[in-house]
Amino acid sequence: MLHLIDSHCHLDFADFDADRDAVLQRCLQSGIHNIVVPGVTVANWPRQIALCQYYPQLALALGCHPMFMSEHPDDALQQLAHAIQQHTPVAIGEIGLDFYLPDFNSQQQLSLFEAQLDLAEKNSLPVILHVRKAHDQVLKLLRKKALPGGIVHAFSGSAQQAEHYRRLNFLVGIGGALTYPRAKRLQGLFTQLPLSQIVLETDAPDMPLHGYQGQRNSPEYLPIVLQKLSQLRGETAEHIAAVTSANCQRLLSF
Repeated sequence: MLHLIDSHCHLDFADFDADRDAVLQRCLQSGIHNIVVPGVTVANWPRQIALCQYYPQLALALGCHPMFMSEHPDDALQQLAHAIQQHTPVAIGEIGLDFYLPDFNSQQQLSLFEAQLDLAEKNSLPVILHVRKAHDQVLKLLRKKALPGGIVHAFSGSAQQAEHYRRLNFLVGIGGALTYPRAKRLQGLFTQLPLSQIVLETDAPDMPLHGYQGQRNSPEYLPIVLQKLSQLRGETAEHIAAVTSANCQRLLSF
């Protein structure tokens, strides 16, 4: 039986309200034993925390996402510091920089990101990163911090950037994007990267897999990502599942 971990899934989103129990049951039946649920906004943390307390297979991460800058209250950092003490998340995330957004405010994003990195450093917690069009800026900041490492979620940077992250003890996550026939560069990258740096993810309900466009993504589709990576690398699904899950567990200590 496979032992899989979805290292990035927003199972707290309302998209799963109608059938969350059934989704998790199907996950267990297909070998997905743990799911990391990253935070996005302060307003959603209570719901997320409650779900992670209720379902033993869910692991909690807390953070303020760069795509929702207008939704973060003025005291978001104080609330995050308090929530870390109260709820002992496995990581700080989903945090980072998104310079792909239209009309983004880079200074606001940088300020929030660095402050959250400081909280991670203070609490010796890894971070879960969202990065678009900003890998060099993120790496520059990470080099200034003493962090235990982290995960670069939905990694689509270069092999050189992946190596820079590896030296900082960062894993790279891959999900549905790998399954698209046109994703040749990404497929080539994840064929070459050391398996010791890779974790699997779905980012459900977002980032649907090839053939599932327009539908809600779900953590139960993680084995499809696994099979695609197995096919590309010429390694057994069992081996990839074991190594990627061990990578995630070692970093996040659960």
